[in-house]
Amino acid sequence: MFESTMHTSSDPSMSVFFSYPRSRPAPETLKKAGSQADSEAATQGKFGCLYGNSPAMLDVFKMIERVSPSEASVLIVGESGCGKELVAQTIHEMSPRADGPCVAINCGALPATLIEAELFGYEKGAFTGAAKSHQGYFERAEGGTLFLDEITEMPTDMQVRLLRVLETGRFTRVGGDRELACNVRIVAATNRDPQQAMQDGLLREDVLYRLAVFPLTLPPLRERGDDVILLAEHFLAELNVEYGTNKRLADGSGEKLRNHSWPGNVRELKNCVQRAYIMADEVIDIVTAMPFQSSQRASPGNILEFKVGTSLMEIERTTIFATLDRYQGNKRRTAKVLGVSLKTLYNRLNEYAAQKDPQESESLTAYGLDV
Repeated sequence: MFESTMHTSSDPSMSVFFSYPRSRPAPETLKKAGSQADSEAATQGKFGCLYGNSPAMLDVFKMIERVSPSEASVLIVGESGCGKELVAQTIHEMSPRADGPCVAINCGALPATLIEAELFGYEKGAFTGAAKSHQGYFERAEGGTLFLDEITEMPTDMQVRLLRVLETGRFTRVGGDRELACNVRIVAATNRDPQQAMQDGLLREDVLYRLAVFPLTLPPLRERGDDVILLAEHFLAELNVEYGTNKRLADGSGEKLRNHSWPGNVRELKNCVQRAYIMADEVIDIVTAMPFQSSQRASPGNILEFKVGTSLMEIERTTIFATLDRYQGNKRRTAKVLGVSLKTLYNRLNEYAAQKDPQESESLTAYGLDV
Protein backbone atom coordinates (compact mmCIF):
# COMPACT_ATOMS: atom_id res chain seq x y z
CA MET A 1 0.00 0.00 0.00
CA PHE A 2 2.87 2.34 0.73
CA GLU A 3 6.09 3.23 -1.00
CA SER A 4 8.55 4.47 1.63
CA THR A 5 11.89 6.19 1.36
CA MET A 6 14.21 7.26 4.16
CA HIS A 7 16.10 10.52 4.19
CA THR A 8 18.79 11.04 6.79
CA SER A 9 20.44 14.25 7.85
CA SER A 10 23.98 14.83 9.03
CA ASP A 11 22.59 14.85 12.56
CA PRO A 12 23.00 11.24 13.86
CA SER A 13 20.10 11.69 16.27
CA MET A 14 17.52 12.34 13.55
CA SER A 15 16.11 10.38 10.68
CA VAL A 16 13.04 11.21 8.65
CA PHE A 17 10.74 8.71 7.04
CA PHE A 18 8.40 9.92 4.29
CA SER A 19 5.69 7.49 3.23
CA TYR A 20 3.83 8.18 0.03
CA PRO A 21 0.55 6.29 -0.44
CA ARG A 22 -0.07 5.14 -3.99
CA SER A 23 -3.69 6.01 -3.42
CA ARG A 24 -5.16 7.40 -0.25
CA PRO A 25 -7.28 4.58 1.28
CA ALA A 26 -10.68 5.39 2.66
CA PRO A 27 -11.21 4.75 6.39
CA GLU A 28 -13.38 1.72 5.64
CA THR A 29 -10.57 0.30 3.50
CA LEU A 30 -8.10 0.73 6.34
CA LYS A 31 -10.51 -0.99 8.71
CA LYS A 32 -11.00 -3.89 6.32
CA ALA A 33 -7.26 -4.22 5.87
CA GLY A 34 -6.81 -4.23 9.61
CA SER A 35 -9.28 -7.07 10.07
CA GLN A 36 -7.13 -9.22 7.77
CA ALA A 37 -3.90 -8.53 9.65
CA ASP A 38 -3.91 -11.71 11.73
CA SER A 39 -4.31 -14.02 8.75
CA GLU A 40 -1.72 -12.13 6.70
CA ALA A 41 0.76 -12.15 9.55
CA ALA A 42 0.20 -15.85 10.10
CA THR A 43 0.83 -16.76 6.47
CA GLN A 44 3.59 -14.27 5.58
CA GLY A 45 5.10 -13.40 8.95
CA LYS A 46 5.11 -9.72 7.96
CA PHE A 47 3.12 -6.87 9.46
CA GLY A 48 4.02 -3.36 8.35
CA CYS A 49 7.76 -3.00 8.96
CA LEU A 50 7.76 -5.94 11.39
CA TYR A 51 8.19 -9.69 11.07
CA GLY A 52 6.88 -12.35 13.43
CA ASN A 53 4.52 -15.28 13.87
CA SER A 54 4.91 -15.87 17.61
CA PRO A 55 1.90 -15.34 19.91
CA ALA A 56 3.75 -12.49 21.62
CA MET A 57 4.22 -10.61 18.33
CA LEU A 58 0.71 -11.34 17.08
CA ASP A 59 -0.52 -9.63 20.25
CA VAL A 60 1.69 -6.66 19.42
CA PHE A 61 0.25 -6.57 15.90
CA LYS A 62 -3.28 -6.46 17.30
CA MET A 63 -2.33 -3.56 19.57
CA ILE A 64 -0.79 -1.67 16.65
CA GLU A 65 -3.95 -2.31 14.60
CA ARG A 66 -6.08 -0.79 17.32
CA VAL A 67 -4.04 2.30 18.06
CA SER A 68 -2.75 3.28 14.61
CA PRO A 69 -5.97 4.91 13.28
CA SER A 70 -6.29 7.03 16.43
CA GLU A 71 -4.42 10.14 17.53
CA ALA A 72 -3.45 8.67 20.92
CA SER A 73 0.12 9.07 22.15
CA VAL A 74 1.93 5.73 22.30
CA LEU A 75 4.74 4.69 24.67
CA ILE A 76 6.72 1.68 23.41
CA VAL A 77 8.66 -0.19 26.09
CA GLY A 78 11.26 -2.76 25.17
CA GLU A 79 14.91 -3.75 25.40
CA SER A 80 17.50 -2.20 23.11
CA GLY A 81 17.57 -3.74 19.67
CA CYS A 82 14.08 -5.27 19.69
CA GLY A 83 12.61 -2.98 17.03
CA LYS A 84 10.93 -0.06 18.79
CA GLU A 85 11.57 2.36 15.92
CA LEU A 86 10.07 -0.11 13.44
CA VAL A 87 6.95 -0.29 15.61
CA ALA A 88 6.74 3.51 15.54
CA GLN A 89 7.14 3.56 11.77
CA THR A 90 4.46 0.88 11.36
CA ILE A 91 2.06 2.87 13.53
CA HIS A 92 2.75 5.91 11.37
CA GLU A 93 2.27 4.08 8.06
CA MET A 94 -1.02 2.57 9.22
CA SER A 95 -2.35 5.89 10.48
CA PRO A 96 -4.23 8.69 8.67
CA ARG A 97 -0.94 10.65 8.90
CA ALA A 98 0.87 8.25 6.58
CA ASP A 99 1.37 10.87 3.86
CA GLY A 100 3.22 13.11 6.33
CA PRO A 101 6.75 12.75 7.70
CA CYS A 102 7.77 10.42 10.49
CA VAL A 103 10.64 12.15 12.27
CA ALA A 104 12.75 10.15 14.74
CA ILE A 105 14.93 11.72 17.41
CA ASN A 106 17.14 9.94 19.92
CA CYS A 107 16.73 11.98 23.09
CA GLY A 108 19.95 10.58 24.54
CA ALA A 109 22.07 11.59 21.53
CA LEU A 110 21.54 15.35 21.88
CA PRO A 111 23.57 17.41 24.38
CA ALA A 112 21.43 18.97 27.11
CA THR A 113 22.50 22.42 25.93
CA LEU A 114 21.14 21.83 22.43
CA ILE A 115 18.03 19.72 22.93
CA GLU A 116 15.67 22.67 23.40
CA ALA A 117 16.87 24.37 20.22
CA GLU A 118 16.69 21.11 18.28
CA LEU A 119 13.20 20.22 19.50
CA PHE A 120 11.59 23.63 19.11
CA GLY A 121 13.92 25.43 16.72
CA TYR A 122 15.44 28.88 17.16
CA GLU A 123 15.32 32.35 15.68
CA LYS A 124 18.18 34.14 13.99
CA GLY A 125 20.45 35.74 16.57
CA ALA A 126 19.03 33.71 19.46
CA PHE A 127 22.58 32.78 20.51
CA THR A 128 26.11 32.91 19.18
CA GLY A 129 26.26 31.04 15.90
CA ALA A 130 22.54 31.30 15.13
CA ALA A 131 23.08 32.94 11.74
CA LYS A 132 19.59 32.09 10.53
CA SER A 133 16.28 30.76 11.82
CA HIS A 134 16.12 27.01 12.27
CA GLN A 135 13.15 24.64 12.30
CA GLY A 136 13.04 22.15 15.19
CA TYR A 137 11.82 18.59 15.14
CA PHE A 138 8.26 19.58 15.97
CA GLU A 139 8.05 21.79 12.88
CA ARG A 140 9.71 19.18 10.66
CA ALA A 141 7.16 16.59 11.80
CA GLU A 142 4.17 18.87 11.05
CA GLY A 143 1.19 16.82 9.91
CA GLY A 144 2.98 13.57 10.71
CA THR A 145 4.49 11.64 13.60
CA LEU A 146 7.34 12.56 15.97
CA PHE A 147 9.13 9.56 17.44
CA LEU A 148 10.92 10.37 20.72
CA ASP A 149 13.31 7.48 21.23
CA GLU A 150 14.84 6.87 24.69
CA ILE A 151 12.57 9.47 26.27
CA THR A 152 13.95 8.72 29.75
CA GLU A 153 17.31 10.16 28.64
CA MET A 154 15.76 13.62 28.13
CA PRO A 155 16.70 16.06 30.92
CA THR A 156 13.79 16.54 33.33
CA ASP A 157 13.73 20.31 32.85
CA MET A 158 13.17 19.73 29.14
CA GLN A 159 10.41 17.28 29.99
CA VAL A 160 8.54 20.23 31.53
CA ARG A 161 8.74 22.08 28.20
CA LEU A 162 7.68 18.94 26.37
CA LEU A 163 4.68 18.47 28.66
CA ARG A 164 3.38 21.94 27.81
CA VAL A 165 3.58 21.19 24.08
CA LEU A 166 1.82 17.85 24.61
CA GLU A 167 -0.99 19.56 26.50
CA THR A 168 -1.43 22.72 24.41
CA GLY A 169 -0.12 21.80 20.98
CA ARG A 170 1.86 25.07 20.95
CA PHE A 171 5.51 26.01 21.42
CA THR A 172 7.91 28.92 21.03
CA ARG A 173 11.24 28.84 19.25
CA VAL A 174 14.35 29.65 21.27
CA GLY A 175 14.85 33.40 21.06
CA GLY A 176 11.33 33.94 19.71
CA ASP A 177 8.28 35.62 21.16
CA ARG A 178 5.60 34.12 18.94
CA GLU A 179 3.77 30.90 19.77
CA LEU A 180 3.53 28.38 16.96
CA ALA A 181 0.88 25.68 16.67
CA CYS A 182 1.94 22.13 15.87
CA ASN A 183 -0.07 19.25 14.48
CA VAL A 184 2.04 16.27 15.47
CA ARG A 185 1.33 12.82 16.86
CA ILE A 186 3.77 11.66 19.52
CA VAL A 187 5.15 8.14 19.75
CA ALA A 188 7.81 7.67 22.45
CA ALA A 189 10.00 4.73 23.46
CA THR A 190 12.27 3.64 26.27
CA ASN A 191 14.39 0.61 27.13
CA ARG A 192 13.83 1.22 30.84
CA ASP A 193 10.95 0.21 33.07
CA PRO A 194 8.85 3.43 33.03
CA GLN A 195 7.74 3.11 36.65
CA GLN A 196 11.30 2.51 37.81
CA ALA A 197 12.53 5.42 35.68
CA MET A 198 9.93 7.61 37.35
CA GLN A 199 11.04 6.49 40.83
CA ASP A 200 14.68 7.12 39.87
CA GLY A 201 13.85 10.67 38.81
CA LEU A 202 14.57 10.06 35.13
CA LEU A 203 10.99 10.50 33.95
CA ARG A 204 8.44 12.94 35.30
CA GLU A 205 5.19 11.36 36.42
CA ASP A 206 3.02 13.82 34.50
CA VAL A 207 5.04 13.24 31.31
CA LEU A 208 4.76 9.47 31.72
CA TYR A 209 0.99 9.53 31.97
CA ARG A 210 0.71 11.99 29.10
CA LEU A 211 2.85 9.82 26.82
CA ALA A 212 1.50 6.46 27.92
CA VAL A 213 -2.07 7.00 26.76
CA PHE A 214 -1.54 3.72 24.95
CA PRO A 215 1.43 1.73 26.38
CA LEU A 216 2.81 -1.04 24.20
CA THR A 217 5.37 -3.57 25.40
CA LEU A 218 7.62 -5.16 22.79
CA PRO A 219 8.91 -8.65 23.74
CA PRO A 220 12.64 -9.45 23.55
CA LEU A 221 13.75 -11.87 20.86
CA ARG A 222 14.39 -14.67 23.38
CA GLU A 223 10.64 -14.73 24.15
CA ARG A 224 9.55 -14.93 20.52
CA GLY A 225 10.17 -18.63 19.83
CA ASP A 226 10.62 -19.48 16.16
CA ASP A 227 10.54 -15.81 15.16
CA VAL A 228 14.32 -15.94 15.44
CA ILE A 229 14.39 -18.38 12.51
CA LEU A 230 11.90 -16.32 10.50
CA LEU A 231 13.98 -13.19 11.04
CA ALA A 232 17.28 -14.92 10.23
CA GLU A 233 15.83 -16.21 6.96
CA HIS A 234 14.43 -12.75 6.18
CA PHE A 235 17.79 -11.04 6.74
CA LEU A 236 19.55 -13.71 4.69
CA ALA A 237 17.03 -13.32 1.87
CA GLU A 238 17.68 -9.56 1.82
CA LEU A 239 21.42 -10.17 1.51
CA ASN A 240 20.91 -12.74 -1.25
CA VAL A 241 18.81 -10.23 -3.21
CA GLU A 242 21.29 -7.41 -2.62
CA TYR A 243 24.33 -9.38 -3.76
CA GLY A 244 22.70 -11.78 -6.25
CA THR A 245 23.59 -14.92 -4.32
CA ASN A 246 21.73 -18.01 -3.14
CA LYS A 247 23.24 -18.78 0.24
CA ARG A 248 21.27 -20.75 2.82
CA LEU A 249 21.33 -21.57 6.51
CA ALA A 250 23.07 -24.76 7.51
CA ASP A 251 21.02 -27.75 8.66
CA GLY A 252 20.36 -27.58 12.37
CA SER A 253 20.63 -23.79 12.50
CA GLY A 254 17.11 -23.48 13.89
CA GLU A 255 17.92 -25.24 17.15
CA LYS A 256 21.13 -23.27 17.58
CA LEU A 257 19.33 -19.99 16.94
CA ARG A 258 16.63 -20.85 19.48
CA ASN A 259 19.17 -21.80 22.13
CA HIS A 260 21.04 -18.48 22.03
CA SER A 261 19.75 -15.85 24.48
CA TRP A 262 20.21 -12.92 22.04
CA PRO A 263 20.94 -10.18 24.59
CA GLY A 264 21.19 -7.71 21.71
CA ASN A 265 17.82 -8.84 20.34
CA VAL A 266 16.96 -8.40 16.65
CA ARG A 267 19.83 -5.96 16.09
CA GLU A 268 22.31 -8.61 17.28
CA LEU A 269 20.69 -11.26 15.08
CA LYS A 270 20.83 -9.05 11.98
CA ASN A 271 24.50 -8.27 12.51
CA CYS A 272 25.17 -11.92 13.19
CA VAL A 273 23.54 -13.02 9.93
CA GLN A 274 25.50 -10.42 7.99
CA ARG A 275 28.83 -11.57 9.46
CA ALA A 276 27.99 -15.21 8.79
CA TYR A 277 26.96 -14.33 5.23
CA ILE A 278 30.33 -12.66 4.60
CA MET A 279 32.25 -15.65 5.96
CA ALA A 280 30.27 -18.37 4.16
CA ASP A 281 30.57 -19.64 0.59
CA GLU A 282 27.16 -21.28 0.19
CA VAL A 283 26.01 -22.66 3.53
CA ILE A 284 25.84 -20.35 6.54
CA ASP A 285 26.61 -21.67 10.01
CA ILE A 286 25.14 -18.80 11.98
CA VAL A 287 26.55 -19.94 15.32
CA THR A 288 30.17 -19.47 14.25
CA ALA A 289 29.54 -15.76 13.75
CA MET A 290 27.76 -14.98 17.02
CA PRO A 291 29.59 -12.04 18.63
CA PHE A 292 30.69 -12.40 22.24
CA GLN A 293 29.01 -15.80 22.35
CA SER A 294 28.52 -16.88 25.94
CA SER A 295 30.35 -20.07 26.78
CA GLN A 296 29.88 -22.40 29.68
CA ARG A 297 32.98 -20.87 31.21
CA ALA A 298 32.25 -17.50 32.81
CA SER A 299 34.71 -14.63 33.02
CA PRO A 300 35.33 -13.18 36.49
CA GLY A 301 32.30 -11.47 37.93
CA ASN A 302 29.84 -12.85 35.37
CA ILE A 303 26.45 -14.25 36.26
CA LEU A 304 25.92 -17.83 35.15
CA GLU A 305 22.79 -18.75 33.24
CA PHE A 306 21.61 -22.27 32.49
CA LYS A 307 19.07 -23.51 30.02
CA VAL A 308 16.12 -25.32 31.60
CA GLY A 309 16.89 -29.03 31.46
CA THR A 310 20.65 -28.72 32.01
CA SER A 311 21.88 -31.66 34.07
CA LEU A 312 22.91 -31.06 37.68
CA MET A 313 26.30 -32.59 36.89
CA GLU A 314 26.91 -30.02 34.14
CA ILE A 315 25.69 -27.17 36.36
CA GLU A 316 28.10 -28.29 39.10
CA ARG A 317 30.99 -28.59 36.65
CA THR A 318 30.37 -25.15 35.11
CA THR A 319 29.96 -23.51 38.52
CA ILE A 320 33.24 -24.97 39.81
CA PHE A 321 35.25 -23.77 36.82
CA ALA A 322 33.61 -20.34 36.85
CA THR A 323 34.36 -19.89 40.55
CA LEU A 324 37.97 -21.00 40.06
CA ASP A 325 38.27 -18.39 37.33
CA ARG A 326 36.68 -15.78 39.60
CA TYR A 327 39.34 -16.38 42.27
CA GLN A 328 42.29 -16.90 39.91
CA GLY A 329 42.61 -20.62 40.62
CA ASN A 330 42.64 -20.30 44.42
CA LYS A 331 41.16 -23.69 45.30
CA ARG A 332 40.91 -23.10 49.04
CA ARG A 333 38.87 -19.92 48.53
CA THR A 334 36.82 -21.57 45.79
CA ALA A 335 35.90 -24.45 48.08
CA LYS A 336 34.92 -22.05 50.86
CA VAL A 337 32.69 -19.97 48.56
CA LEU A 338 31.03 -23.10 47.14
CA GLY A 339 30.44 -24.49 50.63
CA VAL A 340 32.38 -27.74 50.12
CA SER A 341 35.56 -29.15 51.60
CA LEU A 342 38.89 -28.70 49.82
CA LYS A 343 39.07 -32.48 49.46
CA THR A 344 35.69 -32.57 47.70
CA LEU A 345 36.83 -29.88 45.27
CA TYR A 346 40.03 -31.79 44.49
CA ASN A 347 38.03 -34.97 43.94
CA ARG A 348 35.79 -33.20 41.42
CA LEU A 349 38.73 -31.67 39.58
CA ASN A 350 40.48 -35.04 39.41
CA GLU A 351 37.30 -36.54 37.96
CA TYR A 352 37.23 -33.84 35.28
CA ALA A 353 40.93 -34.41 34.54
CA ALA A 354 40.29 -38.14 34.09
CA GLN A 355 37.67 -37.33 31.44
CA LYS A 356 40.37 -35.54 29.42
CA ASP A 357 38.12 -32.88 27.94
CA PRO A 358 40.39 -30.95 25.50
CA GLN A 359 38.47 -27.73 26.18
CA GLU A 360 39.31 -27.94 29.87
CA SER A 361 42.80 -29.44 29.79
CA GLU A 362 44.55 -26.07 29.72
CA SER A 363 42.63 -24.76 32.73
CA LEU A 364 43.12 -27.97 34.69
CA THR A 365 46.86 -27.81 34.08
CA ALA A 366 46.82 -24.19 35.23
CA TYR A 367 45.05 -25.29 38.42
CA GLY A 368 47.95 -27.68 39.20
CA LEU A 369 46.37 -30.95 38.04
CA ASP A 370 47.87 -33.56 35.69
CA VAL A 371 45.80 -34.13 32.54
